[in-house]
Amino acid sequence: MPLHASVRLTLSLASLIADMKKLSEATLTKIANERTKYPSGLSVLLPTLWWAQEERLVFDVPTMDYIAEILEISPIRVYEAVTFYTMFNRKPVGRYHFQVCHNISCSILGAEHIIEYLKKKLNVGEGEVTPDGLFSVTRAECLGSCGTAPMLQMNDRFYENLTEARLDYLISELRNDHLPDKWND
Repeated sequence: MPLHASVRLTLSLASLIADMKKLSEATLTKIANERTKYPSGLSVLLPTLWWAQEERLVFDVPTMDYIAEILEISPIRVYEAVTFYTMFNRKPVGRYHFQVCHNISCSILGAEHIIEYLKKKLNVGEGEVTPDGLFSVTRAECLGSCGTAPMLQMNDRFYENLTEARLDYLISELRNDHLPDKWND
């Protein structure tokens, strides 16, 4: 390949990557409005990360650098928050991300079985995404619902007192694009 074609290709890829990391105007407006309430961009880092994740799903280094640029803070501050809080995804997750609590109460009451059942039912490994992009299964540290163990968090909803039948129902409903609020037992 001639040098000038290689340079054009590299510039095209760089432009594509730059476009991919941009947030929507609506999100940028929310960030700007929130930013006016505080003396430092660091004060709006967590809400910015939430809004960015709603659009991006994954925090790679270019996206984190972009957020640091928007908030006018050091990139290390964004890296620290994203790597500290498990709620921010650094790897791709499914549209429906099952985070199964595996701490003491949930473990005693069957979390390992729930994890294995989900992996088998969805034909996916832990930390992987189903081929259709709908589901992923990961472990979560204590989600604070010990009295209703075993439980999972799916995106921002809790599903408690899990059984195989309840998981089957949940998965069926999600495949039909319906988010159940209550169990249908």
